[in-house]
This record gives sequence, structure tokens and C-alpha cells, in this order.
Amino acid sequence: MLAFLWNYNKQMNDTIKKEAVKAVSLKSLMTPSKTVEFDYPGCEGFKVQLCYLAREELVKLRNRCVTQVFNKKTRGYVEEMDDDKFLQEYTKAVIKGWKGLQLGFLKNLLLLGDVADETQELEFTQENIETLMKNSADFDTWVTEVVGDLENFTKSK
Repeated sequence: MLAFLWNYNKQMNDTIKKEAVKAVSLKSLMTPSKTVEFDYPGCEGFKVQLCYLAREELVKLRNRCVTQVFNKKTRGYVEEMDDDKFLQEYTKAVIKGWKGLQLGFLKNLLLLGDVADETQELEFTQENIETLMKNSADFDTWVTEVVGDLENFTKSK
């Protein structure tokens, strides 16, 4: 009986060794981005689709907007950020869409002239995104804070 148990244990151990667990690569589990829809605070019905970018993607985006410029005083090259290009690239990468942005909501975000119909919705376009990000510190800050918080993109909804 003891010999039977010893052989059985040996066979089980050999089987377990043969079926060793394959190591998992963290890199293979990562995703470069994830898009989630968020409600903009204080504007009922205004929803914005924001995309979380991994650090590597943000670095690539930044590098596309930086140029080397020769400085005559130091006689060396310095990095110079093209702010307009960065805003364009950043908004394309991070803001994937919106719905429900009524013109009346914009009165709290920007200095606007007279608006005939405050319930009319503003179309989602690259030009509208850039204009809103350039001219509304509140919207820009909100986008930056939401996108910068990984927890916003890891919660199950």
C-alpha cells in the first residue's frame, strides 16, 4: 500500500512539473489607451468621451510637438514646445467625442455673445474642441484632472 501511494505521489508530481505555469508578461497585459464616457459636472446631459493614455503614449505625443532650436547665446540646442501643435495633438488623442453640449452651458465656460437658442447643441469637431480647450480654463482643468486619474478608467461601470 505504501509503495502504491509513493508511486501515485511521484506520478502526480511529475504531471504537475510537466504542466508548469507559463510566466505572464506584464507588457502583454497592458493596453495603450482606454476610452470612457464622463458626465461634465454642472451641465446635465453633457457627456464627454475621454481617453486615458499610457505614459509611453503621452511621451510620444509630447515628442511630436518638441523641436530642437539653436540658441545663439548658449551656442547650443534647446527644446522648444509648439503649444498649438501640442493642444491639437492632445485633444485628438484624449477627447474622443461629446454629446449634449448645449450653447447655454457654454455661457458658464466661455465669454459668449448673444445666443438665440440656448438648447441648441454644439457639434463635436476638432475646431470646437481646440477652441473650448484654449479658452475655458475650467474645461481644460477638468479634462486634465479626469484623464490624469487612472482610477477613472479602471472602475467597472
